[in-house]
Amino acid sequence: MNIQISNIQIRAYAEQDVAAMNKIWNEVVEDGIAFPQTELLDEQSGAAFFSEQTYCAVAENTESGRILGLYILHPNNVGRCGHICNASYAVSRDARGLHIGEKLVLDCLAQGKAHGFRILQFNAVVRTNTHARHLYERLGFTQLGVIPRGFLMKDGHYEDICPYYREL
Repeated sequence: MNIQISNIQIRAYAEQDVAAMNKIWNEVVEDGIAFPQTELLDEQSGAAFFSEQTYCAVAENTESGRILGLYILHPNNVGRCGHICNASYAVSRDARGLHIGEKLVLDCLAQGKAHGFRILQFNAVVRTNTHARHLYERLGFTQLGVIPRGFLMKDGHYEDICPYYREL
């Protein structure tokens, strides 16, 4: 696949994007090494899931119109901790390594602030997800520690998770 990063636009998702978003989200769930979810999204559950978020965005190839990635943004907690948001990012298997994740995270930081959040926190970054961890650290996120064996990998072993945060 020959994709120019300059042709990738991050924009708010629209209803017509949900099928592509489901496919990409389900790829990450099926990989079983990054998302805590085990259930796949279908047309109805995906539409409901994405509509329940504070904000969702997609990475679109402006030449082809193809959706290559997405993120969801939502509160990490309620009430006195409601100023802290959480996000998840997913990039299509065949578009990974093209710095789409970085564009998604940067847009998410701006959207988090625009939606009134003050902190973006990741609760469960899997220790072996080195690409994500390096990206977060390069973008100014701070690792809060390590939760030993906090993530059940698809192959059945437990891996450490590393919470991260960044002020917005």
